[in-house]
Amino acid sequence: MESALIGDIGATNARFAVLQDGVPSSIRVLPVASYASLHDAIEAYFEGLEKAGPKRPRVGALAVAGPVTGDFLSFTNHPWSFSISGLAKELGFTHLDVINDFVAVALAVPRIKKRRQVGAGEPVAGAPVGIIGPGSGLGVSIVVPVDEGEFVRWVPLSGEGGHVTLSPITDREIALVAWLHRTGRAHVSAEMFICGKGLTTLYAGLSALDGVAPATLQPADVSNRAISGQDPIAVEAVDIFCALLGTVAGNLALTAGARGGVYIAGGIVPKMGEFFDKSQFRPRFVAKGRMRSFLEPIPTYVVTEEFPAFLGLAELVESNARRR
Repeated sequence: MESALIGDIGATNARFAVLQDGVPSSIRVLPVASYASLHDAIEAYFEGLEKAGPKRPRVGALAVAGPVTGDFLSFTNHPWSFSISGLAKELGFTHLDVINDFVAVALAVPRIKKRRQVGAGEPVAGAPVGIIGPGSGLGVSIVVPVDEGEFVRWVPLSGEGGHVTLSPITDREIALVAWLHRTGRAHVSAEMFICGKGLTTLYAGLSALDGVAPATLQPADVSNRAISGQDPIAVEAVDIFCALLGTVAGNLALTAGARGGVYIAGGIVPKMGEFFDKSQFRPRFVAKGRMRSFLEPIPTYVVTEEFPAFLGLAELVESNARRR
């Protein structure tokens, strides 16, 4: 099969590889802020690739952090924008697929080997699977397996589920949403709290509610302080983060009928380790009143693959090749 460029383009990093015989190679991670455009980042990757020897591919598949609704795309959390057809022409590609980054993670499900189960449950074969992941934003997708005789084709459903309206449960969560409303936020989405920036927003909100001047922290600082137990506000912030993620993931499971499981991806949760496993994530996932019995058998997994989107892009490239 012809080699292909694959790329996972987030708000912070652009990850590239060459897919050859289903295996990603020549992986490089480039900082988005260092390049004026996606085209420039790809050309920089190709320059390094050509020095290493591999032939420049003429087809590609990219996963991008934003909605894919037409030929012209804009990223949600950074200023890059591009035309799919224009980029393909500039790169000299004969074919270029572009999908949402969490659609790529959804397509990766049948290839994911590195995962950690949180709580009980067993997947139902042939049932839909939900995927949710806090990173720079909150990605959400659904994938449905379709039996086509000789093989199973995985069909992803693209959406922007990270921007659904947040449903606070506890008095503290309700107070945090009210605090955001007072700061001028008319719509408080799930992504407002359940992403990297959401950790710092939670920390600032809890500090404000307690009448404490908030420290200036990065998202990783909030996580690290919580895991070490050295900062009570950070501990509460990450506790609420995990609980809210459980609520939203449970909503996803109900909406999709995701009896094949719900996978938690993104760059934040896998680093939390035991803190996440013991958090309120799973209790809140199943806490849906009379629908608890529907949710309890659904397994939830933390994805620990380093580049899960690459696995999904490989699935896309190979699926397209089978149909051509």
